[in-house]
Amino acid sequence: MKILITGAKGFVGKNLVCSLYNIKENKNRTRPNIQIEQIYEYDIDSSYEELDRFCSDADFVFNLAGVNRPKDPKEFREGNCGFAMTLLETLKKHGNKAPVMLSSSIQATLIGRYGESDYGKSKLAGEELFFDYAKENGTKVLVYRFPNLFGKWCRPNYNSAVATFCNNIANDLPITVNSRDTELELLYIDDLIEEMLDALEGKEHRCEYDGLTPVPESSGKYCFAPVTHKVTLGEIVNLLETFNRQPETLVMPEIPNNSLAKKLYSTFLSYLPKEKTIFPLKMNIDDRGSFTELLKTEKCGQFSINISKPGITKGQHWHNSKWEFFIVVAGHGLIQERRIGSDEVIEFEVSGDKIQAIHMLPGYTHNIINLSDTENLVTVMWANEQFDQTRPDTFFEEV
Repeated sequence: MKILITGAKGFVGKNLVCSLYNIKENKNRTRPNIQIEQIYEYDIDSSYEELDRFCSDADFVFNLAGVNRPKDPKEFREGNCGFAMTLLETLKKHGNKAPVMLSSSIQATLIGRYGESDYGKSKLAGEELFFDYAKENGTKVLVYRFPNLFGKWCRPNYNSAVATFCNNIANDLPITVNSRDTELELLYIDDLIEEMLDALEGKEHRCEYDGLTPVPESSGKYCFAPVTHKVTLGEIVNLLETFNRQPETLVMPEIPNNSLAKKLYSTFLSYLPKEKTIFPLKMNIDDRGSFTELLKTEKCGQFSINISKPGITKGQHWHNSKWEFFIVVAGHGLIQERRIGSDEVIEFEVSGDKIQAIHMLPGYTHNIINLSDTENLVTVMWANEQFDQTRPDTFFEEV
């Protein structure tokens, strides 16, 4: 398959091109039905001669080219409708009936606050061009009305409030929120790319529109990405500020699979400047070695790194309810546990050469001994709860 992407250097185009190359180069093996021979990239700095050649050869066309913020509103129609006309005429010139996808916008509905949108009017005109082209040529067209898009590589201060908020908060710049209660429908770039790959396989999701809402319909006039998220500006800002504080609090908020929080966190991190990509951790150092809290979670405890110097014994305490995993990743040590009120000691010889997880059992006093005379013992520790200085649930007793 030979695939043409117009607007290849834009936000969506760049993500799509990278995904297609991953498939072409067999780095992504989750789409075995997509066999790619050639990827044609067209953008504003390309020539018509290139477009002409690409249109003569393409088996599928993604038309992502468009204008979002022109200096003159008249440029909307030229950029969003004029180029679409050129593209379709060029395909017709070569008798190429390849399926063509159009990236339109929910603003094309001209409903509510979009009623007087020059951008929406230009997108609607582009849609009509595509539908007329389909009728005249018997060609398959796939018209997508995108809601607000977000994700890595999205340009801040351009056409995405999410990108602007991510960029500014990550770089300690001010943000302006006119109304925290304003609700947005967001489409994450990875979810959009999955839908576009579905479209390549002929498995696009079809719909009709009830106002601004896509209604799934197998024979629908339009196409849509089925996974979106509705959220207020205030909720977005609250999440981003939580992410920004993580190096200070060490707390990782809940980011369930496929949640907005998970996608937004990945997006936020893509805007971090170099100096904030690395951050220090507080090492509690004494003659025995060091103990460093690494990561805390809202509901699933915390991770720490313990370093014991040669010959050192650490621990010698027990907990009522708290329990832990000790995972030695470097060095050679011995873990001992004894049930309170019992003389029986259970022992585990551990080594970074064979990584194992050992439960520190509630009601058992425990320790960890560095058996080496020369090397530090490095242990990753996980506790089922964050350490609370007011209720440490930690009581000294030798094993």
